[in-house]
Amino acid sequence: MGESTTFSIEPLDASFGAIVRDIDLRNLDEPTWNSLYAEWLEYGLLIFPGQFLSKPEQNDFARRFGALEFEAAAISNVDKNGNVHSVDDDDVVKSLRGNQGWHHDSTYMPVQAKGAVFTAEVVPEGGAPTGWADMRAAYDDLDDEKRRQLEQLTARHSLYYSQGRSGYLPSQNESGGYDLYGYHELDVSVHPLIKVHPETGRPNLLIGRHAHDISGMSVEESEKFIDELNDWACQEPRIHHHRWEEGDAVVWDNRRLMHRGTPWDMKLARVMWHTRIAGDPATETALNHQGKQADVGTSPMMLLDGPAD
Repeated sequence: MGESTTFSIEPLDASFGAIVRDIDLRNLDEPTWNSLYAEWLEYGLLIFPGQFLSKPEQNDFARRFGALEFEAAAISNVDKNGNVHSVDDDDVVKSLRGNQGWHHDSTYMPVQAKGAVFTAEVVPEGGAPTGWADMRAAYDDLDDEKRRQLEQLTARHSLYYSQGRSGYLPSQNESGGYDLYGYHELDVSVHPLIKVHPETGRPNLLIGRHAHDISGMSVEESEKFIDELNDWACQEPRIHHHRWEEGDAVVWDNRRLMHRGTPWDMKLARVMWHTRIAGDPATETALNHQGKQADVGTSPMMLLDGPAD
């Protein structure tokens, strides 16, 4: 461990989030780490300018938060041969376009992710921002009648649904399936629309683009209900978009925040690295997967080097 350090916290102009300065994420002693983790639970999103982490360093930092769902994988329109993908019918572009809808990570898996560490290696002109939305603040801003309604409801979460509805399903393999992370053949995960955060004890909305088929509603009613709830929840002051600079790192709490990419000129290269922190099965397992053993593999089987979402 290194020597104990102090760091500065600059809250964002939103209901959540902070910029952290005067810290080296490669070298955290236990007191500093404990303080940082407490700030993460408080703010939900921590932004660290100019860290320039290597992929192993990024993974090591993510492991401080818990086991990994997968190690650093590219979220990028640049493949391993240096080719830039930009045409609309390209599977890489489809995946990236899908990510531009508000969502929580891995709600379509048996166990929802705890969080993620994200870093910027190549940033196009304009910064290609990533947005986050505070579902704890959204819950707090609901009226009592709406809270009572949502407390009774569940929704299914599926990557097939979200990508299909957006018109971004990838090319099929010879068996008619998809060789990509998240397109599993297990039961479609079911989550409550309101979920209590296991560490803070605060209720959060659990919605996003993967959610569909709300209990007791028709398909049309459910889509309209979720669309309107998503649109309402993801408004100022409950949102923040970070314009990236190369070397930036962030870590967010996926149990509290939704996130999304934003459009950029895909003729320009963008290379980001995503390490996903696994959810605790005791608290993040979908309602219909509890008590089951699910083998979904550990390797994010991707189009290039990175996950679909």
